[in-house]
Amino acid sequence: MTRRRTATTRTFTARTHGSERVVHDPLTGLTHRAGIELVSGRVRLSDADVASWPEVHPAAVHVNEPISVCWSPLVRCNLACPHCLDDKAVSELARPDRHRIAHLLAESAILGVDISGGEPLLLRELPELIDVLVAGGCAVSVTTNGTHLVRRAEALASRVDAVRVSLDGPDAERHDHWRGTGSFERAIAGIRAAVAHGIPTQIQTVLLRSTARASVRPMTELAAALGAHGVTFLQMLPIGEGAALADAEQLTDDEATDLLAELSTTAAVPVRLRTREAAGGFTVIRADGQVWRNQPGSHAISSLRPLLGVNDLALTARDGSA
Repeated sequence: MTRRRTATTRTFTARTHGSERVVHDPLTGLTHRAGIELVSGRVRLSDADVASWPEVHPAAVHVNEPISVCWSPLVRCNLACPHCLDDKAVSELARPDRHRIAHLLAESAILGVDISGGEPLLLRELPELIDVLVAGGCAVSVTTNGTHLVRRAEALASRVDAVRVSLDGPDAERHDHWRGTGSFERAIAGIRAAVAHGIPTQIQTVLLRSTARASVRPMTELAAALGAHGVTFLQMLPIGEGAALADAEQLTDDEATDLLAELSTTAAVPVRLRTREAAGGFTVIRADGQVWRNQPGSHAISSLRPLLGVNDLALTARDGSA
């Protein structure tokens, strides 16, 4: 669910698969069926035009590799959020292996790579990894807690196609309850820095039963005030450390849809809901270099194989597809 805003031109990736032309949006993570003829690769398009094209679940596109992936090259983080998707028991590969994986992704047919974590801004070589991916034709986003964004925004601005900043509340009291004292102030400063440097910026917030009803509209108002391009509300996934909170904090997909229904037409910025169903089958490359995929319904995640070559990204009937 989204709402149109003043159009801007930014970078997307496009590719033709059989008779289908698809476009990946690095800001929202969505895939659209293109309404016009496009060359394959990185393209500059109006975000309003792309948003008007029909969304398509990547599993509905007949491809041999995922349309997009989430790459978490590290588990280290300066915060300790109890609903984190990461499994801190996963080991981290060394720097040369991170570069190897970046090159493999760049060589693949993947349209979009979201670099996550852990906290990806802790990686000194993050700009180098982004450069490799962009040179290969990928659209690249970075998902961050925002606390290191002030010092890294300038270097990212000439490289990354979008930044997604995680907030758990529209003010310090609610956000810092989950992420620690002072984290809200630093994240807001990071969002301001990213916007000031011209980076397309999305706020992401996990819907938690204890806070969602009082937070969803203030979050969209905050995004508008900061100049962010929109808000993505994420259904909590019972994966990683967050599994311990699932029984108490999960909303059903129907509850989340009903909660955000009014915002689809009245919010000051574009609003999107990512349901658990929509996250099913999504491909994740974790810090150990293993290819993982969300199970249908995103109730769990399964490790498939080490990423040693492009063929290890291949989708199979056993794996699911996204």
